[in-house]
Amino acid sequence: MTSLDTAPAPRPAGTLLPHLPAPTGGAPDADVLFESFGEWAAGTGRPLYAHQEEALLELMTGSHVVLATPTGSGKSMVAMGAQFAALAARRSGLGGRTFYTAPLKALVSEKFFDLVAAFGSRNVGMMTGDSAVNADAPIICCTAEILANLALRGSGTDGDAAADGTEDDAITQVVMDEFHFYGDPQRGWAWQVPLLEMPNTQFLLMSATLGDTTRLREDLAERTGRPVAEVAGAERPVPLTFSYVVEPLTEVISELVTTHRAPVYVVHFTQKDAVERAQALLSTPLAGKDEKARIAAEIGAFRFGTGFGKTLSKFLRAGVGVHHAGMLPKYRRLVERLTQKGLLKVVCGTDTLGVGINVPIRTVLLTSLVKFDGERMRHLSAREFHQISGRAGRAGFDTIGEVLVMAPDHVIENRKMLAKAGDDPKKLKKIVRKKAPSGSVNWTDSTYERLRDADPEPLSSQFRVNHAMVLNVLARTRDDGEHADPVDAMRHLLSANHDTEAQQAKHVRQAFRIYRSLRLAGVVEKIRVPDAARPTGYRPSVRLVVDLPRDFALNAPLSPFALAAMDLLDVESPAHALDVVSVIEATLDDPRQILYGQQNKAKGEAVAAMKAEGMEYEERMEALEEVTWPRPLADLLEPAFELYKKSNPWVADAQPAPKSVVRDMLEQAMTFAELVSVYGLERTEGVVLRYLADAYRAVRQVVPDEHRTEEVAEIVEWLGELVRGVDSSLLDEWERLQNPVDDDADLVVEGELAEAGAEAPARPVTGNPRAFRRLVRNAMFRRVELAARESYAGLGALDGTGGWDGDAWAEALDPLFEAQGDEAIGIGPQARSTALLTILEPGAELPGGATTRGVGGEGEHGVVQPGTWWVRQVLDDADGDGDWAITGVVDLAASDEAGAVVLTVVDVGQF
Repeated sequence: MTSLDTAPAPRPAGTLLPHLPAPTGGAPDADVLFESFGEWAAGTGRPLYAHQEEALLELMTGSHVVLATPTGSGKSMVAMGAQFAALAARRSGLGGRTFYTAPLKALVSEKFFDLVAAFGSRNVGMMTGDSAVNADAPIICCTAEILANLALRGSGTDGDAAADGTEDDAITQVVMDEFHFYGDPQRGWAWQVPLLEMPNTQFLLMSATLGDTTRLREDLAERTGRPVAEVAGAERPVPLTFSYVVEPLTEVISELVTTHRAPVYVVHFTQKDAVERAQALLSTPLAGKDEKARIAAEIGAFRFGTGFGKTLSKFLRAGVGVHHAGMLPKYRRLVERLTQKGLLKVVCGTDTLGVGINVPIRTVLLTSLVKFDGERMRHLSAREFHQISGRAGRAGFDTIGEVLVMAPDHVIENRKMLAKAGDDPKKLKKIVRKKAPSGSVNWTDSTYERLRDADPEPLSSQFRVNHAMVLNVLARTRDDGEHADPVDAMRHLLSANHDTEAQQAKHVRQAFRIYRSLRLAGVVEKIRVPDAARPTGYRPSVRLVVDLPRDFALNAPLSPFALAAMDLLDVESPAHALDVVSVIEATLDDPRQILYGQQNKAKGEAVAAMKAEGMEYEERMEALEEVTWPRPLADLLEPAFELYKKSNPWVADAQPAPKSVVRDMLEQAMTFAELVSVYGLERTEGVVLRYLADAYRAVRQVVPDEHRTEEVAEIVEWLGELVRGVDSSLLDEWERLQNPVDDDADLVVEGELAEAGAEAPARPVTGNPRAFRRLVRNAMFRRVELAARESYAGLGALDGTGGWDGDAWAEALDPLFEAQGDEAIGIGPQARSTALLTILEPGAELPGGATTRGVGGEGEHGVVQPGTWWVRQVLDDADGDGDWAITGVVDLAASDEAGAVVLTVVDVGQF
């Protein structure tokens, strides 16, 4: 675990503020701004490059700037200079706010902490959809979608700040990072909409792989009447060399390490391949004895979980790292930290290179030039190739960066065979050259040369129209508070976007379809508005006749539906708490890896059952088509949604997706590690944790008071503690931003500790009593489930050391099954009822005849002993008598030490 002593020293808060020129009552002098910022940059040890100076001069004199310079060339410094100028203008009463956008919440958060360090916490805010802090600040960090939705609504997007400062909410500047996302098929619309809807705003568009931007620059200049400067072609601070390699991969890696060309990032195009490569490298000596000792010392007391944690620990101690999006955040940060300290010579990862990763990569080694894009296998685009290659060579660490591309395996194998044959004609004649696998997409040295020499492809427009866009436009207001004319606004969007005329015609048809659905739903109505230019003096228009939910398009679009669906639940039902969880889960994005794991397990169990029944193969295959993952409440939620969207059409582009992940964990009394193990999710633990964190935030925010029963509250606490126990970073930051600290230094230190990989001190498992009660409930119900299946061996594995081995359980429960049959013990909603579970804390009086035999001193004085909880789980027996139970005692101190419930069974039987 990283300690405060080994974490980076906190940066001084608000370091740029003293360099802001004093307000003069007029526009800040561009030369003064430029010189002040340049002095600050030089004082940090990072004097400005020529291309940075060029970009900043253009920005400070009012131009838009397209910054298309290589990775590592200091685009972030230009962005900070732009924000410096915007803040100076605001202080002079001539500017509004500046927004910084990025594609990922993690990058937005990272930039937030950087800007707090530079400008102070009072001047910087953040909006990501599920968290907001200081949202009225003059500098805002947000996702691109947040800004796009604000632009569609016209919120603060006028861009003209009055001289008296009364329009401080106007967005006068936008910095769009990773602007190549403009061409992303799913998300590109969000990078385009601000350009269309914010004509009075200054833009800084940044990316290392933009390609030809001529059309984009011409359109932006024409639309805004402001000059657009492109700053491109800058010399890369760390030059790159490129090579095509036909030697075996292991030999190549060994040579790179021994010739001091590490760290090497070995790029794969699946997480599975990255992990398998790391496993294969364990037989290659990459770290000496002393280096391994340094790695072990740096790892220190870091907590590796079961599953992939143990695998990663083995890799790291051998000097090999793994880094991909499926890993837990704490594991990724550890790999980054070890690499930053020069302790890992090789890191195997995916082509994302761990978006936002900040490590000194010397060499990038691509294992393929082919990837699966979700639909088909294809060659990398020039943009993708250069985006990956740009990670090699880091300013301040290297004088050169290398990019190596491996030839296909069959080419390497053929070369190896030819080398072995030498000049012997007989041996050469016997060689059977291997070919690329049948049906595969191959690549050659020509493919490599084409990608190496090609510029990134021109960005293509990805505009689209949906209900949320139309409703955002309808919700626009004028300065006087009245609704703006949505017809003109929508006409502008449909005609001014960057798509072709044919594509624009499709958008128009889609807009009319949405308008008709809104009219049928009674959400909009036709009206006439005055228009002196028309003979009638009026023209047709439309207006909203309902109040839209606040932030309906900024947060989860189905949250309002979840609120409405709660009314369909019976608070008195034994299954109420689980049903509340299912309603919330239906509104979350599908975690496909988990669902496929559940489906595969269900199919395996179904096949076994069908074989046992003697079902024929063809019949089994047909029946398996119907087997899917659990979808609780689907019959309730799907028809309810069809009714809901008729009067709430803003949700028409979404669809509830019933699933059971959190509910499955509750019903099966599973821990995080057990969930991962049962469904084979070791390589995607990060996906699992992110889903559970999203579920926790949603259930905590959305469930109304009337459905927040004690059991629901208990589940919320349990889920929060579960996520924190695996990796606290996903919740700690979110909760910190809900209640931001006021002291700049504290905020910056917290941000830097997170970047450094520091783990928050673990809270004792009993530290949250409500969450611990859920853990105890789960532990008891696990025994109920095993008992219902007569799994005495499983029960013995749990409790054998406490005297309750399989034989003892069988002796205790056989009379119940003999009296009431094979279905003697229920495990349905009634069996889970809180009425069947009793938990007594220290000092509470024990029920008559109850015992704590063998634990805490035979139950002296008939009370629960200090440091223990007494627990009784009544069984839901077939006869409904409710006089059979499992009784146990929980040792609180031992539970804290173990990080899990330590329970001793003291009695099983009738009471």
